[in-house]
Amino acid sequence: MATAAAESLPAKRRKTLTGNEDSALIEGLPDHISEICLSLVRRPSLLSAVCTRWRRLLYSPEFPPFPSLYALFVDTTSDPGRVNPSVRFMCFDPVSSKWDPLPPPPPYPPLHRILYRHPSFISFNLPIQCVSAAGKLILIAGSNQQLSPAISHPLIFDPVSSSWSSGPQIGSPRRWCATGACDGAIYIASGISSQFSSCVAKSTEKLDLTDQISNNRRFNWEKLRDMRDLRFSREAIDAVGYKTKLLMVNVKGDAIKEGAIYDVVKDEWEAMPEEMVAGWRGPVAAMEEEILYSVDERRGTVRKYDEETREWSEVAVVEGGEEMLKGATQVTAVAGKLCVVTVDGKIVVVDVVAEPAMIWNVEVPYGLEPVSVHVLPRMSKPDFC
Repeated sequence: MATAAAESLPAKRRKTLTGNEDSALIEGLPDHISEICLSLVRRPSLLSAVCTRWRRLLYSPEFPPFPSLYALFVDTTSDPGRVNPSVRFMCFDPVSSKWDPLPPPPPYPPLHRILYRHPSFISFNLPIQCVSAAGKLILIAGSNQQLSPAISHPLIFDPVSSSWSSGPQIGSPRRWCATGACDGAIYIASGISSQFSSCVAKSTEKLDLTDQISNNRRFNWEKLRDMRDLRFSREAIDAVGYKTKLLMVNVKGDAIKEGAIYDVVKDEWEAMPEEMVAGWRGPVAAMEEEILYSVDERRGTVRKYDEETREWSEVAVVEGGEEMLKGATQVTAVAGKLCVVTVDGKIVVVDVVAEPAMIWNVEVPYGLEPVSVHVLPRMSKPDFC
């Protein structure tokens, strides 16, 4: 009788009765209803602490992916005889508080040929440029041993499928360029090819990643309106996506800067207001592409931009917070938090929603130096599920 009754039930429930599968997610509820209920819990770590079944659910395709920190690292423990350290991509899981390596990327371009240090530049690290857009991480520009562009096709990592793919060939591969993202598309502007070219130094290209998601056959780089001058090809620049525009300045540090704004809707370039340029004293990021924040690399102060008054106002942080942020080199902004990379190899998180803003360090894996950080959906773990 018991065997006949078990055979009449759905397979999942039958396995539960016979002891071959874990119990229901929430006793008395169908699993699909339980998944909806559990997805409303705002702290995934709480679910992970309850039971193994809930912990597995966190990494399954049925559960909404929670945000995680992704980082591009260089390996400082490489053979001292080698000038150039190896490049690594890793993901910090906030539930387990562990760094997990990303799957190996496609063999081309080979990551070991992307240069970070060169004997001709003793105190200068060569830029390796990554951006994030449409929930994906994109490696887009770097230099090779000949100081030529190392990347002709962007490498695109999709956290949901935990897989890499090669994007379409860039019209004019380049290095030391402006790279950024806005509304699901990535942009490259200015820069240097194998040799300096005024055409490349003024050119702008766009790749819309939403075309890849929809399997659009037109998933290719699109040439846009040229920049007005050549002054943005001096070094690698972060182009900040902000209210359907890309914002950029031509140099880093405390040097006198010039700013440019690209309107992604009108395909037009315009000068950046002097008041906005004045606050660009370090890396800048836009929270959800709506609110601008800057981190002063010399003083460690955090500022927020008011578009109506064209003023930067200082954000109060906890005591000692500015000291932790000195030497900021890169920042990303998501969900009320700034994630900052500093020149001394630290990753610092600033909760700008709290008053005063809370600040803490994320422990970096031993022997690795962060180059840039990005916040994307958690990496799926099919083996874990």
